[in-house]
Parts: sequence; structure tokens; C-alpha cells
Amino acid sequence: MQQRFTAIIVTVNSRRGTFITFEGLDGCGKSTQLERLAGKLRDAGVSVIATREPGGTATGNRIRELLLDTQTGNVDPLAELALMFASRAPHLAEVILPALAMGKTVLCDRFTDSSEAYQGGGRKLGSGPVLELHRVLCGGIKPDLTILMDSDVAASVQRARRRNKAQVSSDAADENRFESENRAFFSRVHAAYLTIATREPERIVVVNARGTPDQTHAKILDIVFKKLGLAPKKAQNVS
Repeated sequence: MQQRFTAIIVTVNSRRGTFITFEGLDGCGKSTQLERLAGKLRDAGVSVIATREPGGTATGNRIRELLLDTQTGNVDPLAELALMFASRAPHLAEVILPALAMGKTVLCDRFTDSSEAYQGGGRKLGSGPVLELHRVLCGGIKPDLTILMDSDVAASVQRARRRNKAQVSSDAADENRFESENRAFFSRVHAAYLTIATREPERIVVVNARGTPDQTHAKILDIVFKKLGLAPKKAQNVS
């Protein structure tokens, strides 16, 4: 265990890449926006790794199946939180930190902010247990930039449910367990996200995602290209 944390500290101190995360409610369009951003960054000559949570490793993907499948049913909130970090810890150690040490830009669909919003806010566990697990298991490592896509709660949940219903009907993986929660749950998640953004304005940029996908894409490009010090002209074409 001590060797693992020593490795994390060494990797963090020597990291040369940029760690960017995408956060927001299910159905807000963040996965699509992350993919579009990755394409634009690669076009600009940036070495990019795109990944997601829960998942990112063989272990993480198995945990993802368990956490998101509707057949899993009810899971104790603390057990759910523990499973999220059981996926996150190896993902950080095996994928994210090594990529950053090589100077790559890592784009991650969800990170610890999701746990604080969904388990801390949605499941009413509070921020304390989430942040303590992050400190112990992840060394307190934070992204360099977090894009929080702020969307309408009802519209986002409806979109996520339509998407997952279509996936299940086409024999794709069932990832609908969270989307089956009620409106009050997602309202708490949304409020928790905004609280985190208020607490850490130097890291988190809130992007209004209620417009068209192209409008949201243009906003994200502007934010990320500035963060990476890329020429604005490379972000002009958002198609």
C-alpha cells in the first residue's frame, strides 16, 4: 500500500499532461461533447486519452456493469460509494496518472465530483465520506479543469431514459439503474454539483448546456483551448 501511494505522489509531482473531467446529469450530453472535444484536440496535434468512470480498466468495467445494471436492484448507499472508488482507484493508478506522466491530455467522463453529487447529494451521504475516500484511495488528486455541463433536470433525465431504453431494446448494455431514480434524487444531484462548483471556481467551469449541441461544443472548445494555450484559430471550426 505504501509503495502504491509513493508511486502516486511521484507521478503527480512529475506529471506533464493535463487532466480534464466532464461532469453533469445523465442525459446532459457530456459523453458526446467529450468525444467531439477529443477529436478537435487530436486535429490540433494534442495527444489525448479519452476514458470514463466507472470503468476505464478491466476491473472498473466489471464494476460498471454491476453498478449501472437495473437488475442489480437496490444497493446500500455506502456500498455503492465504495464500489465507485473500487473502480476509481485502479483507473487513476493504471490509466490516468501514467498518461499524465507521459504528457498526454486525459479527458475523463466523470470523476470524484460525480460521487460527491450522486452518492453525497443524491443518496444523502454528504460530502465528508466521499472526500475522505478520495483522500485515502486517490491521494486527493484533482483534475486541472472540470467542465460541469449544467442542464435542465427533467429534460436530461428524460433524454437519458430514452437513450437507455433504445440501448436495451437493441441488446446493448443495460445502464439504466440511476436513470430510474425519481425527480427529487436528480434535483439533489444537480444542487450538489452547483455547490461543488461554487466551492472550487478555480477548477470548475459551469457550461450552460441548454442550447444546441453545437453551441455547447463551441463554449467547451473556447474554455479548453485557452486552458491548454492553443491558438484560438484552431477552435474556430466547430463542425
